[in-house]
Amino acid sequence: MAWKFSGKSDVYVQIAEKYENYIKLGVLKNGEKLPSVRTAAEDCGVNPNTVVRAYALLEEKGFIASLPKKGIYVSYTPTSECEELNECELTIASLKEKGVTRQMILSALDKIYKGEEYDD
Repeated sequence: MAWKFSGKSDVYVQIAEKYENYIKLGVLKNGEKLPSVRTAAEDCGVNPNTVVRAYALLEEKGFIASLPKKGIYVSYTPTSECEELNECELTIASLKEKGVTRQMILSALDKIYKGEEYDD
């Protein structure tokens, strides 16, 4: 099934942003291998050159590293908890701009934490 893309920015930028978010959220962890260009292109429903550009952008930003004849690996480690919180705030601000309400975000947090007690 192909990914859905908006017309707001280039497709390769949108692919890079999705991978960047997966990495920042810990879905893809440091040292984890990414799909090959061909496999990622098939998954996204795009030309392999588009994935090459997305991976190049991620490599420029320091999120991935390409190891010749071995593959492409996540190479991102947040430097501190403070940096992670800043990234979280940026993500929430972006969601707000896209029309996601406070209640929707709180509901998502409740799902993630599954009823854990708050440490206020």
